[in-house]
Amino acid sequence: MQRSISFLSWVILIVLSLVWGSSFILMKEGLKAFTSDEVAAIRISMASLVLLPFVYKYRGISFQKTWKGLVLMGVFGSLLPAFLFTKAETRISSSLTGMLNALTPLFTIILGRLLFGQHFSRNKFIGVAIGFIGAVCLILFGDDSEDSSNILYSLLVVLATLFYALSVNGIKAFLSDTDSMAATVWSFMLTGPVAAVYLFSSTDFTTHLTRQPHGWASFGFVSILGIVGSAISVVIYNTLIKQAGVVFAASCTYLIPVVAIGWGLYDGETVHSLQFVAIGVIILGIWLINRK
Repeated sequence: MQRSISFLSWVILIVLSLVWGSSFILMKEGLKAFTSDEVAAIRISMASLVLLPFVYKYRGISFQKTWKGLVLMGVFGSLLPAFLFTKAETRISSSLTGMLNALTPLFTIILGRLLFGQHFSRNKFIGVAIGFIGAVCLILFGDDSEDSSNILYSLLVVLATLFYALSVNGIKAFLSDTDSMAATVWSFMLTGPVAAVYLFSSTDFTTHLTRQPHGWASFGFVSILGIVGSAISVVIYNTLIKQAGVVFAASCTYLIPVVAIGWGLYDGETVHSLQFVAIGVIILGIWLINRK
């Protein structure tokens, strides 16, 4: 029987797409005052800080059963991608970063088959192949600059989506019976202290915050990114999965690049017709993957 999608689920889907699609422009705003490492560390630290009050409520979680999933969720689903995305945006546009983020479901299918023994149907195989053709085109024709090293920075985003996919499969394999809020809280409790220690011991965060002209504004944008784009959105996304199912929740993948492109155009970035074609090819691949 087909699952009925409520109006609230549609609202959540749209809000999540707007929030996550806006995360790339927020990173760009953060980079006006901070280094890429500082932006990433602030993001994870702020997300952890806002979730800290919930530690006592979820103190009864069984770490013996969940530690693998929590590590995959925290390190590969939040910490490492945060650093990779911001590093990439020092050389490529926020709109291109958002478009490449659409590779996540492709890698999710591949890793699910290779590492977790999940079924790999014909549709999924064709969808993955088509999606990667679009990705290659997007990387090759993704920037105006003649500097070929920008391709390497695009590959940082590809690596981040690979880590996202590993996290998604890890959550499904090791945290399926764990409360989503509890898993979110403790995954950030693992990574938050690491990010905070790095931020205050190995960067010039305080100097950039107080002396850069955009210091406090950039800090505000990155704080929004961490609190809303990381901590709160992850909990809401898990709620959406429970209400409407994985396939409907995965529809965010179609909308996030659109929002990212919109912000990029608003901020004066150039998006070429070939990029639109390439992201269209990627979305076609994702549609084939989700097609029954």
